[in-house]
Amino acid sequence: MEASVWTQALLAVLVVSSVSLLGSLWLVIRPDLLQRTLLLLVSFAAGALLGDAFLHLIPESSNRPGGLDVASSAWLLTGILSFLVLEKVLHWHHAHMPHEEVIHPVAMSNLVGDALHNLLDGAIVAGAFVVSPGTGWATAVAVLLHEIPQELGDFGILVHTGVAPRRALALNFLSGLIALVGAAATLWLLPLESVEQFLVPFSAGAFVYIAGTDLIPELHKEPEPFKSLLQVLALVAGMGVMAALLLVE
Repeated sequence: MEASVWTQALLAVLVVSSVSLLGSLWLVIRPDLLQRTLLLLVSFAAGALLGDAFLHLIPESSNRPGGLDVASSAWLLTGILSFLVLEKVLHWHHAHMPHEEVIHPVAMSNLVGDALHNLLDGAIVAGAFVVSPGTGWATAVAVLLHEIPQELGDFGILVHTGVAPRRALALNFLSGLIALVGAAATLWLLPLESVEQFLVPFSAGAFVYIAGTDLIPELHKEPEPFKSLLQVLALVAGMGVMAALLLVE
């Protein structure tokens, strides 16, 4: 593995991980601004994830000899199914908490789920850099835009369940750094063939699932026509950013 791939991949993952701290600080400093713009951030992130999946990752899988074969399609579906199972497990765990123990276990479950998610994010970004620097940076931008609303929400959950804001900031940031472990493990253990065969289509499936089930449904909570139009425009803008990044590949 070339040293430049390691450097760029770990740098990109570190930048993405830092969003968990910066975004949470924004929530502390300007909660009023956050409330006005959060759904636009969610819209933009959804568009970026879909754009990265359909404009970068799936075409990259299709460029392999034989194109997007049955195995690649199966890994794409596995990415969707894996994130469904992960969320089902977390929701079941939350639903079966004893009432008197809700505060701390819920906070811990949220941290564990976020850490697992960040581990996969790191692996996804590193795998994209193995394919090409352009694909790597496009994927890092998509993950970054997705992390902004997610980490803000995670911070809100921690504070809501009784964790002190400063401690919630620290825990959220440490959880974000788990992505470095996922990136390093991917770069160290996986050959290029493995990345192209399963990690790239798996990542595309994960992005489609996150955008389609976690982010876009949130947009339906805003019934006002003008704000709904802004959300659609933000989603298209997210896709546009991913399309523009094709120019650097």
